[in-house]
Amino acid sequence: MPWFFENETDLAAKKKHKLAEPEEFRVVMLNDHYTTMDFVVEILMLVFHKGEEEANRIMMDIHRKGRGVAGIYPWDIAQTKAEQVHAMARQNEFPLHCVVEKN
Repeated sequence: MPWFFENETDLAAKKKHKLAEPEEFRVVMLNDHYTTMDFVVEILMLVFHKGEEEANRIMMDIHRKGRGVAGIYPWDIAQTKAEQVHAMARQNEFPLHCVVEKN
């Protein structure tokens, strides 16, 4: 039987299939003893679009706790942001590093 003769219940059943939300991943910035606090704040504002106050709070978490969550994103966005951080750190000759972790 052609698709256009399917009854409404068959169509309703097909429409109930929902797409799953994408998994989320944390971009975690790690502390080192060489990258300046100002540079970390700049990265948080430029790459992660944080306001100055929030960027300073995250930077202090990184400084005090050894790590801080810069943001939570789907895999491809998290990876891209981590790569941006690494590229900017290399350009400015800092060893700043971040990792992507499952949320």
